[in-house]
Amino acid sequence: MKSKGNRSIAAVTVLALAWLVTPAPAVAQNAYITNQGVYPNFSNNVTVIDTTTNNVVATIDVGLAPVGVAVTPDGRKVYVANRAVSGTVSVIDTATNTVSATIAVGSNPVGVAVTPDGSKVYVASQGRHSTVSVLDTATNTVSTTIDVNPTPFGVAVTPDGSKVYVANEAVNGTVSVIDTATNAVSATVAVGRHPVGVAVKPDSPSALPSRRTAARSMLPT
Repeated sequence: MKSKGNRSIAAVTVLALAWLVTPAPAVAQNAYITNQGVYPNFSNNVTVIDTTTNNVVATIDVGLAPVGVAVTPDGRKVYVANRAVSGTVSVIDTATNTVSATIAVGSNPVGVAVTPDGSKVYVASQGRHSTVSVLDTATNTVSTTIDVNPTPFGVAVTPDGSKVYVANEAVNGTVSVIDTATNAVSATVAVGRHPVGVAVKPDSPSALPSRRTAARSMLPT
């Protein structure tokens, strides 16, 4: 009896180990590419690529001249900034790869960033008023609009979600720092000419704006 019991335990152990080492089925992940086009032939679609096969699996119609794009942390929604004068943000449902909402924002929106908790989206609009729209992802509505320096472009959120860095693409380049608790500009930092992109290191208290010159600025967060 003891021998049979040991054999049964061994068999169960082998089956458990086999289950553990069996590769889990691959989960499809998609990349979303905005196709802006060129004046006067602006495009209005987003290409979806399956990253497992590198094949195009869908093309989604959005607003005119899509530029910035960001995915929520849970992967359920994609926010696309459409750079037309009548600026909009298209919200894509990743389960169906269709547009589930269209949100009116400032003129000529470009940069888009989602907070780490997925509750807010910050959209930089380069139009005459130079604003950042804050979107509530639960309702897909604009909760507030923040004035920043001229021609905001790149947007990045710190890993703890407490600050947003906005690169303002003017000759006298600046970066606007937004406090997400108040949605107000807490600091303005002078950088190089025409800053465009912004990235925040996950393991360092620094933000690095990129621009069309060779020099670089490291900003303490």
